[in-house]
Amino acid sequence: MEQVKIVSFFYVNLQHNPNLQFIMKSIKYSITMLLLATLIVSCVPQRKYLETKQKADDCEALSTSLKKQHAADTIKIKELKTSVGTLSKEIKRLARDTSILSTNLRRLTSQYDKLNDLNNELLRKQNMRSAMDAEEIRGLLADLQKTKDHLLAKEDSLRALAKRLEAQRRSLEDLQTDLQQKDAELTAKNKRLIELEAKLNRQDSIVNALKQKVADALIGFKDAGLDVKIKNGKVYVSLQEKLLFQSGRWDVNPEGKKALKKLAKILEDNKDISIMVEGHTDDLAYRGNGNIEDNWDLSTKRATSIVKYLLSISKIDPKRLAASGRGEFLPVDTAKTKEARAKNRRTEIILTPKLDELFQIMGNN
Repeated sequence: MEQVKIVSFFYVNLQHNPNLQFIMKSIKYSITMLLLATLIVSCVPQRKYLETKQKADDCEALSTSLKKQHAADTIKIKELKTSVGTLSKEIKRLARDTSILSTNLRRLTSQYDKLNDLNNELLRKQNMRSAMDAEEIRGLLADLQKTKDHLLAKEDSLRALAKRLEAQRRSLEDLQTDLQQKDAELTAKNKRLIELEAKLNRQDSIVNALKQKVADALIGFKDAGLDVKIKNGKVYVSLQEKLLFQSGRWDVNPEGKKALKKLAKILEDNKDISIMVEGHTDDLAYRGNGNIEDNWDLSTKRATSIVKYLLSISKIDPKRLAASGRGEFLPVDTAKTKEARAKNRRTEIILTPKLDELFQIMGNN
């Protein structure tokens, strides 16, 4: 092992010293020649030669291995030198930073000491101030408690107010819902009123047209005691006694039949017209005979006679006709004169247009 170290040391120095390299080559050549001469002169046995040659080969192999190891060590040395350079720079930087930090630390330490002294002074003054203001603080705490109590009372009041507001909000919502419902109902009623107004206008048009037709048909009897007018949405055809009957009689005279024939034609053509025949008398007592006892009987008998005559001369549906006697109880003139009583002795044929749709709308309203 010692021999290997010596050879390794010698080999390393040999690599860096050209003179030693030359000497080494000379020695190697001399040894080789000496060995050959020794073998020739002294007739060294073949085995000894081989052992010597083997040792030389081993030395050569060792030399090659040492060269490779040397090359690897050289690379590693370079890497270590590079690392040493880097570390040296880092050490210098750290030394510089350490110097700066030391300076800062000393400055901060000085500032801390000043702040600490200032803090101690403030604490001392604060303690003195606390002792002086203890009574004031107790007063402030009492005021604070009063304010807190007042705020709690206000909070309770606000809660109660919030409950009332919530109740009022719900009530308002109910009112709004009710108002919306009422508004919808009002809208529906307005719609029905518009329909009703349209029906009434139509009804008025029908009544006016009917009146005009009747007036035109009976225009020749106007001076004979006939009058046509509109009252309460109905057409009233008023025929005085002198046109239809003789005094105290109920059978229709010829002149009256002429007027009724013209009227029957109009009533036959207008199938939606209801016909009411009303008999009226004056206030003088009836002095006739037979089955007639008084004015009421006479007025009823006259109305019935006209109804029967209209049915006999036309195709009017009997369901459309009605007869009633009013006697002397609905006078048009209450004076006790001859002229007034003549006006009251009359027969009124009341023509009413069909009002089913109108009544239905009014019933819905």
